[in-house]
Amino acid sequence: MASILCPQGVVPNGLNRALCDGGFPLRMQSALISFSSDAARTKRQCCSTICAQRVIVDQGDQSTVATVQYKDDKLEICRVVNGMWQTSGGWGNIEPKPAVDSMLRYLDAGFSTFDMADIYGPAEDLYGIFINRVRRERGDEVAFNVKGLTKWVPPPVKMTRSFVEQSIDRSRKRMDVKALDMLQFHWWEYSNPGYMDALKHLRDLKEAGKIKTLALTNFDTERLQIILNNEIPIVSNQVQYSIVDTRPQKKMAEVCKLTGVKLITYGTVMGGLLSEKFLDANISIPFAGPSLNTPSLKKYKQMVDAWGGWSLFQELLRTLKKISVKHGVSIPTVAVRYVLNQPAVAASMIGVRLGLSEHIKDSKAIFDLQLDVEDEASIKQVITKGRNLMAVIGDCGDEYRRP
Repeated sequence: MASILCPQGVVPNGLNRALCDGGFPLRMQSALISFSSDAARTKRQCCSTICAQRVIVDQGDQSTVATVQYKDDKLEICRVVNGMWQTSGGWGNIEPKPAVDSMLRYLDAGFSTFDMADIYGPAEDLYGIFINRVRRERGDEVAFNVKGLTKWVPPPVKMTRSFVEQSIDRSRKRMDVKALDMLQFHWWEYSNPGYMDALKHLRDLKEAGKIKTLALTNFDTERLQIILNNEIPIVSNQVQYSIVDTRPQKKMAEVCKLTGVKLITYGTVMGGLLSEKFLDANISIPFAGPSLNTPSLKKYKQMVDAWGGWSLFQELLRTLKKISVKHGVSIPTVAVRYVLNQPAVAASMIGVRLGLSEHIKDSKAIFDLQLDVEDEASIKQVITKGRNLMAVIGDCGDEYRRP
């Protein structure tokens, strides 16, 4: 997941400004959905291009594949998406060959969906190198089932057909694809009505065959409804969603229920804060505990502060640790499973530090984990002790805009 910085002249105030300052990630992120799962646990693989099943099941099953859809537009994605924000800097130096080697390992493990953006440094270029290697080394059939989800984050300029098409062509060239599997659109300022012009041009480009599916990233509930009312074929909205930040449950979930729109979530492990590494950690004293040394850790620590502070967060981590020990998994695995269980969620993002570290084992465990009623109740008991972030920050994506 990569950093999205506030453009000059578009800077939120108050808490929202704090969540945007310092280059901290402003990651953005209708639709019918059916889930697929294997009949037997031993056959489960995360959206493997070889053996993903096509059996429709109920939400909450240990499904590995989701199909987001608007009428005839549909795209099958892995329910755990490889987020490539970390390629944009701030997490360590990314070298192309080790990075692409790592992408191949994720693919071979079944994780065949990658999320990026035009502003995520070399992310789209790395995907282009990667998909070419897949074609050569795995074959066209495997390459066909790999999915590259990208974002377009334009400056607030006039949205002409020429400008929009040039931007999309640039991403197509960088990713070395004839058509973008999914184009997720972000807009900085709702008072500028150009977002609807851009979306209409994107719809035309989809009909021209340059984009397979259209989606949004960090749009709020009100604007999502307006866009759908204008018959823009949106298949998903990518939003921040975690055990701490449950804002999508407040208003967005109702629109999802009524319209069929589904969510792709990011920030689900809060940049790594929701992990054993920060359990019982004292971060107030320099060098006494793990450092907040990445843009994502700094961003989500601010979210913790807005929600209820470090003490309450430790109570949450202890609760998650108890559940993780019970099931023989890690804290991040529990955190992702909880969000995937929410009715509106098609898939959740986990950031990949390509060539630097991997979490394939933990990610695979997500699909075998089943949280029981006691687990869900324990988590909700802690969640209710935190502040209502809808009241503190606003609706989904409001942290990226003026209040």
